[in-house]
Amino acid sequence: MMLQQFLQDFGYFALFLGTFFEGETILVLAGFLAFRGYMQLEYVIAVAFFGSYAGDQLWYFLGRRHGRKLLARKPRWQKMGDKALEHVRKHPDLWVLSFRFVYGLRTVMPVAIGLSGYPPARYLLLNGIGAIVWATVLGSAAFYFGSVLEGVLGNIKKYELMVLGGLVVIGLLFWLRRRFKASKTD
Repeated sequence: MMLQQFLQDFGYFALFLGTFFEGETILVLAGFLAFRGYMQLEYVIAVAFFGSYAGDQLWYFLGRRHGRKLLARKPRWQKMGDKALEHVRKHPDLWVLSFRFVYGLRTVMPVAIGLSGYPPARYLLLNGIGAIVWATVLGSAAFYFGSVLEGVLGNIKKYELMVLGGLVVIGLLFWLRRRFKASKTD
């Protein structure tokens, strides 16, 4: 009951913030929570779309204005940004639509797209399409993964906290690993 109240009070806000800054892990967790009935899948998808879209718009406009300075702050970002710029120059529309599906490029790619001179109105439209597809596919996949997991485990209720805790731990480990790798290359 305490978990349910916490999610009702802060779950969608946490989802918005999580998808604004990163995305994948928190959206998968929210999709699973929607399966368990703690959140509504439609709201999960909508909030994930708005969070992702807003965050990517911010990074794009920062890239247009301060792209080189942002990328120069960390050598790893510089390398990734240069690689991202190569991709954007070859297939700009494809990358705007799909970058959020490529792990590790979520923050750097919108900066590179902004830096490349990609037209703002076109980015607004194609980034929106990419964000809604991403939120729908990943949120729904996590929701339906919950039903597969329940089918395999039987009554998932008795494993709920363990699965939820496991997902949180896995997400935290990925985040820590990424931060540790970033600090070693900087």
